[in-house]
Amino acid sequence: IFEYDLKKIIALSTLSQLGMMMFSISLGLYELAFFHLLTHALFKALLFLCAGVLIHGAGNTQDIRSFGGLSLNYPLVTVCMNLANLSLCGVPFLAGFYSKDLIVELACQYSWGIFVLLMMFICLSLTVLYSVRLTYLSFVGSYGGGTSISVCESDYSLVGPVVILSFTSLVSGPILSWLNFPAPVLIFLPAFLKWGALFF
Repeated sequence: IFEYDLKKIIALSTLSQLGMMMFSISLGLYELAFFHLLTHALFKALLFLCAGVLIHGAGNTQDIRSFGGLSLNYPLVTVCMNLANLSLCGVPFLAGFYSKDLIVELACQYSWGIFVLLMMFICLSLTVLYSVRLTYLSFVGSYGGGTSISVCESDYSLVGPVVILSFTSLVSGPILSWLNFPAPVLIFLPAFLKWGALFF
């Protein structure tokens, strides 16, 4: 949460997702852990590619304090990186939602203690916290004074893979869900637990 290096933030967010996979394995949900691994690989690759474009355009600096206001120079990369960040947070109908929400709901359905569920929801909220912080400091906040080269978006060898991975981040969740789980999963939860993941 207090890191300022762009690549380190993205790499450390992988650790939280690995924690979600290990949590899923500890519940005996091996197929869901593998499903989350697949969807996570797609939007995490998109995050690293977007970070590479931003670092290249910002004069090879990785410090997000020197970014700020990059949404004006990089509108396409901004949209794609925010799409990947929202997928990382598990926003409904993006790739991360289909795997992460299923893990959370099945964890809530099992008879685990309130402490385990509370820790899971706190971890979910921390993921949202550092994702929103990264977006704010990079794209919304005031300009940090670093050099910025906006011609990076006209280079198709940089932007082409970003657009392709953005498309896969949108459609891979339901497609992989249909391929991995031929029958729909029926989950019965009280309303406060059903809305808990979205609230946090």
